[in-house]
Amino acid sequence: MPEKKPQIAPGSRVKMHFALTLPDNTEIVSTYQDTPLDFTLGDNTMEQMLELALLGLHAEDEQCLIVSGDDVYGPRDEKLIHWLDIDAFPTNQKLSEGEVIAFTTPEGEELAGIILKVEVKQVQVDFNHPLSGKQFNYKVTILEVEHT
Repeated sequence: MPEKKPQIAPGSRVKMHFALTLPDNTEIVSTYQDTPLDFTLGDNTMEQMLELALLGLHAEDEQCLIVSGDDVYGPRDEKLIHWLDIDAFPTNQKLSEGEVIAFTTPEGEELAGIILKVEVKQVQVDFNHPLSGKQFNYKVTILEVEHT
């Protein structure tokens, strides 16, 4: 009788490769040419909706899904677009439209902001997740599953 492979369940230790790509195949992030992601399901390494897609998979399984960024990161919110004083940025920092910049909140949380406009005295920054409002492909290849 063939050995039954462990199935991914909450709390499973998972080693996998994954890639997020836009519909035009623009790669957002991928581990396929690098070190695989090794994490425990439910430890907040990945967004919850992306973790849910792994439930029930086994080692050697491969899955590719079309995902709505709104479902994973929340819908776009116009209240998250802000004008900031240009003096709030380091003087040597090059500011250009479309650039993604890391910001730190007063609570110490890091978040990304996309520069929408640069004017003489202010910069418009979008703090929505870059994938909100977009569809993307989520590909995973499960390498190992271990129950802890």
